[in-house]
Formats: sequence, C-alpha cells, structure tokens
Amino acid sequence: MKPLILSLALLFTFAGSACSQQDTNESHTEDVSLNKKIGEMLNIGFRGMTIADTNHIVRDITKYHLGGVTLFDYDVPLGKAERNIKSPEQLKTLINDLQSLSETPLIVAIDQEGGKVARLKPNRGFPASVSAQYLGQLNNLDSTRYYARQTAEMLSDLGINTNLAPVVDVNTNPDNPVIGGLERSFSSDPQEVTNHAKTYIKVLHEHDILTTLKHFPGHGSSEKDSHLGVVDVTDTWSANELIPYRELIDSGLVDLIMTAHIYNARWDSSYPATLSKPVITGMLRDSLSYDGVVISDDLMMGAIRKEYGLKTAIRQAINAGVDILSFANNSVYDPEIVPKANRLIKELLKEGEISEDQIDQSYNRIITVKEEL
Repeated sequence: MKPLILSLALLFTFAGSACSQQDTNESHTEDVSLNKKIGEMLNIGFRGMTIADTNHIVRDITKYHLGGVTLFDYDVPLGKAERNIKSPEQLKTLINDLQSLSETPLIVAIDQEGGKVARLKPNRGFPASVSAQYLGQLNNLDSTRYYARQTAEMLSDLGINTNLAPVVDVNTNPDNPVIGGLERSFSSDPQEVTNHAKTYIKVLHEHDILTTLKHFPGHGSSEKDSHLGVVDVTDTWSANELIPYRELIDSGLVDLIMTAHIYNARWDSSYPATLSKPVITGMLRDSLSYDGVVISDDLMMGAIRKEYGLKTAIRQAINAGVDILSFANNSVYDPEIVPKANRLIKELLKEGEISEDQIDQSYNRIITVKEEL
C-alpha cells in the first residue's frame, strides 16, 4: 500500500504544482518591476567576442534587465568581419557568460537562415549551409529536414536558443534585392513556402530552438531594401503573401513573428508595417488570431531611422502591438540604446502615449515563450 500512497501523494502534489504554475502564467506581471518589464521588451546587438570586450552589455543585462541579444559575424559600421563570432568554442563561452549574468534566460538570437544569410560560416569552423531557395528548388522535405537538423544541432550545442528564421516571404519578385536576390525565399508558391517552413520549425523545436517567421506581412514583392530606406509595396503586394502566416499560425507552431519595414497605403497611409496598428493588431492579431510574440525588425534600419525619431518609433511600435523592440546596433552603433529606450518608454507611459497594460501584455507574451527555453 505504501507505494500506492506515495504515488497518490506525488500525483496530488504535481496537480497542485500545475495549478500553481497556471496561476503564475496568468499573472506574470505581479511583483515585477517596470524596469524588468521594459528590459524584457528589448533585444540588442553589441560588439565583443567576450563580455570583457564591451563596455555596456554587462550593464544592460544586470542593471536594465535586458531580455535578449542578437549575434553577428560582421560589423557593418566598422566595415570589419569582427563582431561576436570567431570560433565555436569562443562563441559557446560568450553565450554561457551572457546567460550567467541574467536572472531569466536571455533570448540569444541569430540570423542563421542558410546560404547567403548565415552568421555561422565555414571559415570560422561551422558547417556549410544551403539557402531556402536551394531547398525550395529541390522541393524534397527530407532534404529540408536534413539541413534543418544540421542547423538545430549546431545552435543547440552553442547555446543559441532562437533562430531568426525561417523566412516565409513568398518569392513573388525574384529580382527583389533583399529577398529573392539573396535566395532567402523557399518558393513563389505560398503552399510550398508553408510546407518547407513547417518542416523546418518542427525540427528546430525537437532541439528546443525557438523560430521566427519573417517578414510580416510579406517582403517578397518589394523592389528595394528596407535597410536603406522606406520600401513601398502598395502596387506589388498581394494577399497570397499572408497564406504561410495563416497556415502556420493555425498549426500552433509559431514562436515569434518578425515585422517588415514596408509601407502599403492600403494598410496604413501614415506608417510602415512595423509601426502600424492596423497591420500588427488589425491584420496579424485580430484577423489572423495571433497572440504570440511579435518582434520588430531592426529599428535602426534606414527605413525607420531616417524617417522617424527614436521616441516616435518606440511609441508607434508598442502601440501597433510589437512586443520586442530590436536594436541590432549594426547599421549605426549606439552603446547607450538600452538606457535611452528605457527612459523613453517611461516618458511615454508618463505622458499617456502608451499604457502600462500594453507593457504587461508584451511582458506576459515574452515570459510565456521564454518558458519554452
């Protein structure tokens, strides 16, 4: 009888713990400081191959409760292939050291799409990768599964827990300089994009890697690069570009969705998608029923930086429904971006331009997805 009693006791203990965890999930924001909530909403890039190489990332994590970082192999402002990545051993140490500074798991993100967009390259000791276009042309899901597993095992071994992939842009314009031209799209057929993305995501999930669909609501038809300035897709975008998002959201596989800095007068006559409430809240959250984490594309890119001030960009992104504000520090470099963002969000709250309820909603979504880590 004693084993049975023990088993029942453990069962009730587990059930009580599960209920307690459910209560916690429903009120993540209780007893959490505003600084902590704001910190979780920020993801930044930084210079340094060790934490001793940088004068701000330690401060940003320990003082401002930074929620995530994005790693790069190339420093654009300096024009040097020296940033965060030298070798597998060095990178693993850097990530471990970063995580040791944080009270909650950091989102450690990277653009490891494969092919021309891969931060982890063979010349630094990492496996060669292939592009989404290559996999789409093969159109063999076993091949997609094979290369996804290679990526997942590598990321898992390094401690990278979030891949800013797969790209689910539909290749409607093969001459697109930032999507088709870089072989980042699986296909011009939205169903094939969906099938390959679904396979890719499932494999990364098997290795506990979060994935990121990008770039919502579809960058495939653009004719310019939003790194450089505003990209208008009013006359080129089509509703077919939403098909992969709709099907993947309905499948329950989506962890994060990244916004696009593209403008379409039919969506919003004033702001690009990243800063648009009709797009992020109206189209993505309401029409497509997505209640997961939305992460912005880099708010330092030309499409945002050249057109809007930092305060306006932060206000509009949060009001649009963006949860994580990305500052890659790789178009321009600002070591003070985290203190600045913290101060501006507090100012916007005080001025009534954003609400604390919006901050709480974003914090809850972020902590919920971090529980998967």
